[in-house]
Amino acid sequence: MILRGWGSRRRRRAAALSAAPPGPLRDHLATPVPGPSTPVARLPLLAVDIETTGLDAEHDRVLAVGWVPVDGLAIDLSGSRRLVLGTRTQVGQSATVHGLTDDVVAAGVIPEEGLVELLRALAGRVLLAHHAAIEVDFLDAACRRLYGVPLAPTSVDTLDLQRRVLAGGAALPPDPAPGALRLWAARERYGLPRYRAHEPLTDALACAELYLAQTAELSLRTRRPLTLASVRRE
Repeated sequence: MILRGWGSRRRRRAAALSAAPPGPLRDHLATPVPGPSTPVARLPLLAVDIETTGLDAEHDRVLAVGWVPVDGLAIDLSGSRRLVLGTRTQVGQSATVHGLTDDVVAAGVIPEEGLVELLRALAGRVLLAHHAAIEVDFLDAACRRLYGVPLAPTSVDTLDLQRRVLAGGAALPPDPAPGALRLWAARERYGLPRYRAHEPLTDALACAELYLAQTAELSLRTRRPLTLASVRRE
């Protein structure tokens, strides 16, 4: 199952590469990504968090993005970045969640420039996020709008990893308690500090720290080194 899933990902990425026009996305897709047998201890990731106008990737827009590189078992703060994207879409009620107002967004970078910078940072790395489907869907949609093809990233999801942590290896794990899979609840298990929520850079850092704690626990349980195949998002 793992190899079939990996083969499907490779085919989607190859299809995106062949269809991508010359430019930043094509350059990104042409950069090799780690293989499924890559040990977690040597796995390059990029923890990413986005703030958006809503949850519909086809109609809503990314307002801000933050990222932090993770090199194996170390977080590289020197490579961290936070960008507000100057989208023309009105922020609306989403401002009550992330605090980004229309004037702040209007002063942001051109969205395409922000996406290009993210593509360069993500090249050769695995995307890491909490509830990664949101980041993947929005980044796929942004790439389709600008380049005509999706990003199709390999990703690791700390929400999925937390579900495995709470399952404790049970064949039929019980449903987790309400809220137990949220980022801040997951971090409490490991005594990690609580940062300001819905700030993209600190959320990305929070995700990176949680990932290191989760993989350490899962590795101790399995008593063997983890690989990308054993932690990636299905």
